Amino acid sequence: MIAPFANLFGYILNFIYNIVNNYGLAIIIFSILIKIILLPLSIKQQKTMKKTTKIQNKLKEIQFKYKNDPENLNRATMELYKTENMSPFSGCFSGIVQIILLFAVFYLVRSPLTYMQKMPAENMNNYIKQLQESGKSVSQNYPEIDIIREYNFLKEKNVEDKELDKANLQMNFLGLDLSKVPQQNMSDITVYIIPILYILSSFVSIKLTTSMQQQNNKKDEKEPIKDEKGTELVPTEEKDEMDAVMETNKMMS
Repeated sequence: MIAPFANLFGYILNFIYNIVNNYGLAIIIFSILIKIILLPLSIKQQKTMKKTTKIQNKLKEIQFKYKNDPENLNRATMELYKTENMSPFSGCFSGIVQIILLFAVFYLVRSPLTYMQKMPAENMNNYIKQLQESGKSVSQNYPEIDIIREYNFLKEKNVEDKELDKANLQMNFLGLDLSKVPQQNMSDITVYIIPILYILSSFVSIKLTTSMQQQNNKKDEKEPIKDEKGTELVPTEEKDEMDAVMETNKMMS
């Protein structure tokens, strides 16, 4: 299911690479393009999340009212979604699509010769065997990257092999050799730059998301759930449970 998307993305990435002639720059442009393609899904998901947040109080009212009556709880919940013109699974589809596309991009970057350059598996297996026989380090997870890195060495052994020319990719980007796998180059400090940038960007993303959640929670605290008579429906025990969940989220962050 993922391979067809990776194969399609391979054509796009190869087209971009042929224009810019640099793998790192091609990846950046490709990533921006994918973000633009996914923008409608992201906007739809954000709208669904906002709409879901708005009906949370109504859902909690129903859950409290029918907490001992599962049948009426399901019926009332479905009626609420119908009234609000929403589906309980409306946010799942866009999430699943984004996950599939994310894995497709991972497959593509992990195996550029397969999905981007369309190199036959038989040829790659032959090149890997030559590297192993020569005592070269070959990663089990990223063998195609090793073929790209050792292109000059392999070309000396396969001078007339035109198929091997597909592995002649420009992997140097801003002083970084993108063909170096960290596990094989632990002494090279440059291989840690991208992982560190990834960790920092992930941390910032988590902090921003957590901050937004806390702001939403504060808004919810100002508007307690009440019934038609004005009686607050969320008991103290449930409030304590909500506080515990928030504390757990902080610890996880």
